[in-house]
Amino acid sequence: MKLIDLHTHSLKSDGAQTPADVVRTAHAAGLSAMALSDHDNIEGVREAMAEGEKLGIEVIPAVELSAQVDTELHILGYFIDVESKKLKEAMEYSLVVRDQRQEETCRKLNEQGFQITMDELREEAHGNPVLCRAHFAQIMVRKGYAESVQDCFKKYLSVGCYAYSNKQALLPHEAVSLIHEAGGIAVAAHLHLIKMEDEKLKEFLRSLIPHGLDGVEGYYTDYTPDMETRYRAMAKELGLVLSGGTDYHGANKPHISIGRGRGGLEIPYSVLDGLKARHKEIYG
Repeated sequence: MKLIDLHTHSLKSDGAQTPADVVRTAHAAGLSAMALSDHDNIEGVREAMAEGEKLGIEVIPAVELSAQVDTELHILGYFIDVESKKLKEAMEYSLVVRDQRQEETCRKLNEQGFQITMDELREEAHGNPVLCRAHFAQIMVRKGYAESVQDCFKKYLSVGCYAYSNKQALLPHEAVSLIHEAGGIAVAAHLHLIKMEDEKLKEFLRSLIPHGLDGVEGYYTDYTPDMETRYRAMAKELGLVLSGGTDYHGANKPHISIGRGRGGLEIPYSVLDGLKARHKEIYG
């Protein structure tokens, strides 16, 4: 069976994980296709696609947009036009807001007695303009404040933790609409992190459909079998297509392997066929 991974990142937190590196890692893992969906950033997509052409692995141009909700919402955009002027402008603004969000998290961590500075965060990013919670986690592990990146997220950086900040540049419907304006299709990622009961989640997703929501992530590293069943049934009821990915972050999340997640994830190529069919249905 041909396997894919449509949710990968190239944050370069270890100074080496370039977009091309991610593609090479996917190719070595035997994947037939992948999507590079960096957070609020499309700068690495062309490099990834060029490497994909060299190696014979299909690379889908993508992005992961953060959206403002009470908890956490990320919208994946597939088949986007990376030359879209409006998308580029939105990414520039998103990076400004992202920095403000990390400054808030840094302040909250300081209030809890953790000695971390924004300069350290930028150094941890190795020149990457996208500063993220995983960079905080790496610093905290190195300084002995947490046992692992997972431990750090669980105690300090996830939704509901004191140091979490949900400040975002886009509202949910704006993120969905922006992806369509860039020629892509919009998919709600890792539904369990939205932290809504099923009926409320269903109505929330339904409210985004008029703005262009096309699908949901039906395969994901941290889903339980029960979550997979419920979310896929929800997608079918709402007429949404399925996507799937590991949320691979390289050294930032060493417990997650590209294409396999924690070891047992298998995303069939038929998932990508479904996304392509939806894209063709919309754009011809």
